Amino acid sequence: MWCDSMGWIEIFLDGISEAFGLILSSDAEILGIAALSLKVSMIATLLGAAFGVPLGFLIASRSFYGRSLTIAVINTFMGIPPVVVGLAVYLLLSSSGPLGFLSILYTPQAMILAQTLLTFPVVCGLTVSSILALDQRLKETLQSLSAPKLWEAFILLRESRIGLITAVIAAFGAAISEVGAIMMVGGNILGYTRALTTAIMLYTNTGEFALAIALGIILLLLSFGVNLALTILQMRYRKKR
Repeated sequence: MWCDSMGWIEIFLDGISEAFGLILSSDAEILGIAALSLKVSMIATLLGAAFGVPLGFLIASRSFYGRSLTIAVINTFMGIPPVVVGLAVYLLLSSSGPLGFLSILYTPQAMILAQTLLTFPVVCGLTVSSILALDQRLKETLQSLSAPKLWEAFILLRESRIGLITAVIAAFGAAISEVGAIMMVGGNILGYTRALTTAIMLYTNTGEFALAIALGIILLLLSFGVNLALTILQMRYRKKR
């Protein structure tokens, strides 16, 4: 038992050493994998926010028949298993699917599409929660002033900006840590669609634990860097309130 524990400690330490060695040596393959992961996740997060924030605002700020059901559906999709999304996108983009003519299966574009479908409900759901949590008196004041709809929307979104940044942070975290969906639609092709998460899974399955740990550390550092920037922005807005 002791020997086994020492063996895993040694593997973990080798992984840390190899991680910093790969970073310092600017290994082209690792940089390419890391760059693809960051690119795909950031684009998917931005697309998810571009669609999720407006829709979330409309749902939260308008009364309509079935709103509670709509919110329940969005909240359900916030926790949808990524492999289900991957399966849906695969069927859409396969040669016999309705979008097969695009010929983007096993490409970064397919990975972005899958991750966008994962980030969209996260952003939308958290936007709804942020808008609904605003002081009702603010909404009533804007309505009493007969403020233009666009100005009213700007004020409400501005007041809920901390929640919106939280939504983006949560969406990015879901995107960059995802593996099942992008494996299904991206194929884990070296130099083209291999991301950090899929590479970690591959190296773990082949017994290259030190390299898998190294990539895991790089993934954590990337995620930490982006989330730190967003958190600093969030805290600055909080201080201004």
